[in-house]
Amino acid sequence: MRGLRLLVAGLLAASSLAHGAPPSHFGVVLGNGLLCRDQTTNRYYFDYLSQHFGPPYKREGGAYWFRTDEATLWGMPVLEVIVSDESFPYSFVGAVADTTPEELEKAIQRQDGLSYAKIDASRYPVRESKPGSRIVYFNTRSKIYCAKFKPLPPALR
Repeated sequence: MRGLRLLVAGLLAASSLAHGAPPSHFGVVLGNGLLCRDQTTNRYYFDYLSQHFGPPYKREGGAYWFRTDEATLWGMPVLEVIVSDESFPYSFVGAVADTTPEELEKAIQRQDGLSYAKIDASRYPVRESKPGSRIVYFNTRSKIYCAKFKPLPPALR
């Protein structure tokens, strides 16, 4: 019985380590996806996030939500990553950064050289890059995402 308890404790510890700190390639994989520099397939990102952060903690608004403790992109803390589910007409990946859209835009410009243009004149303007990624206000934080149209399968057209 004691051996079984030690085995279970070891497996739980290994499981928590597996979903602890983000992998070293998080910035490359998610960063390129969020900047629309890569394929935007929700299955790929769902599998990637599940492997490195565990299962999504909720499914809401056409997306799976993953907590990404200790993750950073462009030097900014990333609290959550969202991936579209099957119900949404677009395939997208997004992230909630613990900073303002202005600061996130500056960080991306500094590190990746990608520029954003304000595409509306509202108090909280949407920013869009040429490849199509957008930065929007998310309460006092920012959300960055890349969304691509997901056509219906031929059988449903």
